Amino acid sequence: MFCGRRKRRYRRADPGRLTGMTTSALSFGSAARLYDSIRPSYPARAVTWALGAEPLRVLDLGAGTGLLTGTLRAAGHRVVAVEPDPQMRAVAAERHPGTQVLAGSAEAVPLPDGSVDAVVVGQAYHWFTPQDALPEIHRVLREDGVLAALWNVRDERAPWVAALSAVVGSESYGLEDAWPYGPVAPWFTTPELGLTEHTVTVPTGRLTDLVRSRSSYLTATPTEQSRLDRQITDLVATDPALAGHDHVDMPYRTCVYRMRRV
Repeated sequence: MFCGRRKRRYRRADPGRLTGMTTSALSFGSAARLYDSIRPSYPARAVTWALGAEPLRVLDLGAGTGLLTGTLRAAGHRVVAVEPDPQMRAVAAERHPGTQVLAGSAEAVPLPDGSVDAVVVGQAYHWFTPQDALPEIHRVLREDGVLAALWNVRDERAPWVAALSAVVGSESYGLEDAWPYGPVAPWFTTPELGLTEHTVTVPTGRLTDLVRSRSSYLTATPTEQSRLDRQITDLVATDPALAGHDHVDMPYRTCVYRMRRV
């Protein structure tokens, strides 16, 4: 914890700390436009639960192509986006002209101390190194500021979604139950969980693209990628909820973990 007055610091992005991320974490850039075109955005209700209704200055950390940035801007928040991958960053800047989009990472945030009211992380916290990221997020947040980590998780209670996950793997990892990523003290309060259910209409012919936007696919061998393509194509052709349908409503549960700066 920090006590008393501190000199405001500005941490420049350290290229070594950006490239030190895992291959999986940095795999999305090669499919940045595919990712942007097929991944779901975040429901406004989830953002309101995380941050409240008043406009804030918000850091979208690990912003990717700016899917969460779009929801934040639509809600009236002033957003600065930070993303380590240059190809993802380029798409975010193109999608959101006028938004500050910076190179950086959770472990090296290029912002001054106490410069944002909230930090949000969409679909990215599991890539962070918490022992380095948490004090850095704490540093850029104002006193009593909010950190909110969000995940869109396919709702596997739908049988066809469960069948999809049987092929590509679940993306839940127990997120709907309790914070799974270790202690956040002394930097933040105990995470509170909020759940928002929503659906996204997806062309059935693009379910393979949804799988192709995942890091597990992007880092797989060509043989494994071909197997996944074939199995998803077979699922679309044979599952009663998918076969013969041009579109399908993909059910999601957006898990939001909200905590406050201590």
